[in-house]
Amino acid sequence: MAFTAQDVKALREMTNVGMMDCKKALQATDGDMDKAVDWLREKGLANARVCPECGVGAIVEVNCETDFCAKSELFVQFVKDICKVVLNDNPADVEALMNCKYPGSELTVAETMPEKVMSIGENLQIRRFARFANPTNVAYVHAGGTHGVLVNLEVEGCDATEIGKNVAMQIAAMNPKFWDKSLVPQEVIDHELSVQVALMDNDPKMAAKPQAIKEKIAAGKINAFYKENCLLQQEFVRSDLFSGDVAGYIADAAKKLGGKVKFVDAIHYVKGEGIEKKEEDFAAEVAAQMNMGK
Repeated sequence: MAFTAQDVKALREMTNVGMMDCKKALQATDGDMDKAVDWLREKGLANARVCPECGVGAIVEVNCETDFCAKSELFVQFVKDICKVVLNDNPADVEALMNCKYPGSELTVAETMPEKVMSIGENLQIRRFARFANPTNVAYVHAGGTHGVLVNLEVEGCDATEIGKNVAMQIAAMNPKFWDKSLVPQEVIDHELSVQVALMDNDPKMAAKPQAIKEKIAAGKINAFYKENCLLQQEFVRSDLFSGDVAGYIADAAKKLGGKVKFVDAIHYVKGEGIEKKEEDFAAEVAAQMNMGK
């Protein structure tokens, strides 16, 4: 399947990835736009680190062009260095990060990038990062960088590193939408309740029941939604360590260590997430192209 310069431009607008990367993606996928988006999403590396001296935690995602590059020592070290910059300099955004000094150099990250592109052999994009300043932080990188998780805990009287790692592994494996049921927006709960009622409306055995009864049954089922979508209410995956939900695991493990541990927050990066097709208004797109030709 052939592709045009307009296709490259369209892919650039969909993904915010560089024009040359978009061209390579279309070449690699024979011009298939959907496959090109997936191709771009598959490349890169997520990394999470914690400063052993100060306890600050950071997580970054850097994108490259091929899986081969993503696994190379030079690229992995580059990602680790960018993570160090986030840890040490606390930049406000990617633009500010680019103006920070590169580790072990008098040059900025932006000034170092051309040399890194040359030595690594592919275009590089520092896509996003986050940082937790308050300890305790535990970092976890899954499957060679496909997932990066940073967990922030309040800890008293014990070393909670293992607890944090197990919680991070739970996040990587189960990808919860919310950390706790108290954080679920009311509109989400209302939508779930309406879905449950609608299911009963369409069930011959339940349809004739009074609306109030259906709503009461639906409310009773909302706990199942929490167990599926909320981290602290999810069934803890390491059943060899604890049988129950994640909140129960944290409390039990902390008690066994003689301390107290409270989950505060977490960040979960999945490599390439967010690089997705944007739905375009076809009429507006045609109009824009017509205006470009004037």
